[in-house]
Amino acid sequence: MLQLQRILVPRDFSPFSGHALHHALDLAGRTGAEVHLLFAEVLYADVHVPMNQGSTVVQETLYERLLEGTEPRGTAPEIRFVPAVVRDVAPAPAIVSYAEAHDIDLIVMGTHGRRGLRRLLLGSTAEEIVRTAPCPVFTVRPPETPVDALEGIDAILVPIDFSRHARTALRHAKALAALYHTRLDLLHVVEEHLHPAFYNTGVWSVYDVIPDIEEKAINELMTFYRETEGSPVEVHFHVRPGHAAREIAAFAGEHDIDMIVMATHGLRGLDHVLMGSVAEKVVRWSPVPVFTVKAFGKTLVPEPAQDATEATA
Repeated sequence: MLQLQRILVPRDFSPFSGHALHHALDLAGRTGAEVHLLFAEVLYADVHVPMNQGSTVVQETLYERLLEGTEPRGTAPEIRFVPAVVRDVAPAPAIVSYAEAHDIDLIVMGTHGRRGLRRLLLGSTAEEIVRTAPCPVFTVRPPETPVDALEGIDAILVPIDFSRHARTALRHAKALAALYHTRLDLLHVVEEHLHPAFYNTGVWSVYDVIPDIEEKAINELMTFYRETEGSPVEVHFHVRPGHAAREIAAFAGEHDIDMIVMATHGLRGLDHVLMGSVAEKVVRWSPVPVFTVKAFGKTLVPEPAQDATEATA
């Protein structure tokens, strides 16, 4: 069962944050969580609200606009909203600081999907928050065609690398699948090319060493799923070769996936610069929303006794 009490939705009043709000409201309606609506007032930000009026008028305008789009529709359950305005040097530190101070369980935010030079110059707030937030982060790319409400979630993709972090992600995915009454697709990507040390022997691909690696990986996926706690749901197993982040994003587009749930290993400093993060790349490239679970910090499902003991050891 998903333990979700407080959802944070950063808003810059753009279509990107508006679509993220649809997902947050849907989750809040299903779980009873309260929704914190946050505007971060920072320098040099892309802000879709007039800021050339008196400070009192601006504050009132911000609180009014934060609540736009939250009106109940039909038989939707009542949701408690907490609007807030904070100041900081940049959006990501403001959002992360608020999440820490208010014990937020999940951040739901839009991603602008910047590419190329613009991304290099401005960076990505979503990717920085995925890396630094103390809780899971749900990033949402807006659809090509604007919608007024959230469409159904029928398939959740879970990339599996057989690590402890992947097991944590799978526990969350099982809880989300039960919440949305949907299926899971488990995917393992085989990194086909081997380290250059093998090249002198004429071995270039892992398939040369283990020809039946895909069959073995499918069996391992089945075992991994059975041994991971959570409600039983419909599940499909897949293995494909290639670069992990690219193949995950491509699979999502090819198989009508509605959400990706995956772990981020929390690389910091030099490790992050040298290796990057598969999760951050998936956030950047994925055509569908991505729910990232931290390798550290808060989880939204009960941890097994053994994992809890290891975390505190």
